[in-house]
Amino acid sequence: MLVDSHCHIDRLAYGKKHANIAEVINKAGARGVNHMLCISVGLSSFPAMLETIAPYPQVFASCGVHPLHQNDERFDATLLRQLAADPAVVAIGETGLDYFYAPETRDLQLPAFEQHVATAVELDKPLIIHTRDAQQDTLDILRQGQAQQVGGVLHCFTESLAMAEAAMELGFYISISGIVTFRSADALREVVKALPLERLLVETDSPWLAPVPFRGEENEPAYVRTVAEYIAQLKGISPEQVAEQTTANFFELFKLAKPVTS
Repeated sequence: MLVDSHCHIDRLAYGKKHANIAEVINKAGARGVNHMLCISVGLSSFPAMLETIAPYPQVFASCGVHPLHQNDERFDATLLRQLAADPAVVAIGETGLDYFYAPETRDLQLPAFEQHVATAVELDKPLIIHTRDAQQDTLDILRQGQAQQVGGVLHCFTESLAMAEAAMELGFYISISGIVTFRSADALREVVKALPLERLLVETDSPWLAPVPFRGEENEPAYVRTVAEYIAQLKGISPEQVAEQTTANFFELFKLAKPVTS
């Protein structure tokens, strides 16, 4: 059994590669991907996302505003707290900092990130962190906000081993996407080799970042198996070990997410 710990299945191009969300879930299940976490990127789109996945108990939800969406809608900390308190929400995010694509919105990103951390601690729900070229600020805000009280995950990780180790000291997990299969990802592969399996999650970040040999296609949760198998090769262990441990890690972190056995 595998879990896609980070996907945006409400944003797939339905009517093209997939007929509907049920087909995506069934295709994932056929490859042993039995659960997935659908990630919020904005508060205005959150209710529709939650409605879309509501019929599927194997699909969990987060609530938050992506750091690259700061210009799309005015951040409302009160609304975040209200929406994130929904029992269907198992995590806060994705949130974080991105100075690679949007350094010009740094002054908007920082207070929003701080509010996400405060909300996570208040609601006792783990954080889902997006971080690009913002290592020190990301770690500083997590520490200052006492994020170790709830833990979380650095998703789609592409940063340094030192950052991963600092995050793990705060009780965070590191999630690996299809980027690890890319030709240009030698540095990331070395980081993955060095990280303990007990702290890893796997994800697709679908519909983006499809792994080799599907690169160029729309990504989907079924492809998280490809990511897990690649990690197994890097670490010289069996795919079953990766699947078993990353699934256990997921449910240890996201305690409100309950596995569906049928």
